[in-house]
Amino acid sequence: MPTPNTDRLLRGGIVLLSAVLVYFIYSGIYERVVAAGDSAPEFSIRADNGRTVSLPNFGGKILVLNFWATWCPPCVQETPSLSQFAATYAPKGVVVLGISVDKDENAYRAFLRKFNPAFLYAREFKLHEDFGTYMYPETYIIDAKGKVLQKLAEPADWMDPRMTHLIDSLL
Repeated sequence: MPTPNTDRLLRGGIVLLSAVLVYFIYSGIYERVVAAGDSAPEFSIRADNGRTVSLPNFGGKILVLNFWATWCPPCVQETPSLSQFAATYAPKGVVVLGISVDKDENAYRAFLRKFNPAFLYAREFKLHEDFGTYMYPETYIIDAKGKVLQKLAEPADWMDPRMTHLIDSLL
């Protein structure tokens, strides 16, 4: 027959083991979601034009990292303004990198032929997970030190005065 001390020890052990189990289950399924103020996950990616963009070293510029897909209507809708934005802000020190999560290479290539983006682009399947991005478009504005200054979890009109004012304030 257990004594009161043994009973307390068993209960304490069960509580401790339960807490450890909950912690490991949580940490196993927890996905990192990057937000404004966080450091962006380091990465190195080769754009389709052969240029390598990496964090934290992308030439001391602001990086606009846009995750998109051809099958995403809002992504398609924002592409022309993102191209215009990239062309306008490249001389001011802003790099735009569009990362497509498309599995279908033919759809990706047809999209590029149709829209001829004026920004760097690549097709890659893992980086969005490092940012916790699973809905598109989603864009991160990252400073030269790798800090996320702004996160946009929706499509944007990149030439809207509110957006250009935001970027101008960061330069």
